[in-house]
Amino acid sequence: MNIYVGNLPFNITEEDLKAMFEEFGNIESIKLISDRFSGQKKGFGFVEMPDNSEADRAIKALNGRLVNGKNIKVNQANPGGKRQSKPKRH
Repeated sequence: MNIYVGNLPFNITEEDLKAMFEEFGNIESIKLISDRFSGQKKGFGFVEMPDNSEADRAIKALNGRLVNGKNIKVNQANPGGKRQSKPKRH
């Protein structure tokens, strides 16, 4: 399962994320998103966990956790990276 991790402190590393998630199971990959021009981290990333039940436990345990002064947001990533659109008002 691909997991979205948002509202991350800018000083967090992939190793920090790995330490948080690996207590719940195996991690396939970790990707912190950075601005392609400045290299500055954007405050979110993705963790891929092959076992869905382990991923669900990680989401439930880590969503809202305080990390370096920020409550992180953890949920299942939208497949294909498409943002959900809000219904248009007429």
